[in-house]
Amino acid sequence: MGLRCFRQKTGVDSLRADMNQRSRILLVEDDSALRETLAEVLTELGYQVACACNGKEALDQLGRGTPPDLIVLDLVMPVMDGWAFREAQRRAPSLAAIPMVVLSASCPSDNPQLRSLGAQAILPKPVGLERLVSALERVLPGGPVAVQAATLAH
Repeated sequence: MGLRCFRQKTGVDSLRADMNQRSRILLVEDDSALRETLAEVLTELGYQVACACNGKEALDQLGRGTPPDLIVLDLVMPVMDGWAFREAQRRAPSLAAIPMVVLSASCPSDNPQLRSLGAQAILPKPVGLERLVSALERVLPGGPVAVQAATLAH
C-alpha cells in the first residue's frame, strides 16, 4: 500500500503534529531509502523519530539525551549489526528495558535465535505499513495512532 493510500485509510491527514504526548522512536536501519520512508510515515503518524544507520550510531545516540520509548531495529547492517547492538543494549541497565520491534529479511520470525532477542514484535522485510503500525500500537498503546483512533471513534 502506498503512503497516500495508507494516509487516507488511517486518517493520518487529520492527525495533529503538535500532540503533547508524542512517543519517541529510534529507527535503526542501514537502507537509507527505507529509513527515510519509515521516518516520514512515523512522523506523520505523530511519533517523534530519531534515526541511526547502524548499531554503533544508535548506541551513541542512546548515550546522549532522553532514551526513546521504542527501538525499531534492522538486524543486518554494517559497522555494528542488530545482534551486536541488542547485546550491548541488554548490558546497559539504563537501556535494557527499552522495547524493540525487529525488522528482518534474513530470518523467519519463528526462528528461535531471532526470538532470543526478546523483541516485542518481529516483522519480515519488506514490512507493510499496516503491519508496522499495528505492532507499534501493541507496543506503545498510548501512542499517537491509538490517540487518533480514539478521537475518531467519538
